[in-house]
Amino acid sequence: MIKLDFEKTGGLIPAIVQDYKTNEILMLAFMNQEAWEATLETGKATYYSRSRNTLWVKGLTSGNIQLVKEIRIDCDDDTVLLKVEQIGGAACHTGYRSCFYKKIEDGKIKITGKPVFDPKEVYK
Repeated sequence: MIKLDFEKTGGLIPAIVQDYKTNEILMLAFMNQEAWEATLETGKATYYSRSRNTLWVKGLTSGNIQLVKEIRIDCDDDTVLLKVEQIGGAACHTGYRSCFYKKIEDGKIKITGKPVFDPKEVYK
């Protein structure tokens, strides 16, 4: 088993998620040991929800799952980079393709792109 250093960061490590074809950064989430093992076992990105205190398989509710194509680990073994195939077009729970749809321009926030889905419809 691949060992990551979950202890150094209090049991959770950051997981940067990137589109494996375009290299677009889609989101940042956290993994605990259980989420890490589930991701390796299933090939589907699985994270730890800090707000709900539970594991969540990305897209289980919305259908916007992430199929892991490549995994990279940083030099300190405490951060992972998941290169994924984003099924369904949106990684963000707000409906946008990427969670990073806000851009600072001239000291103001500019929304880039358009939502792929309406979260009120998806997360009833």
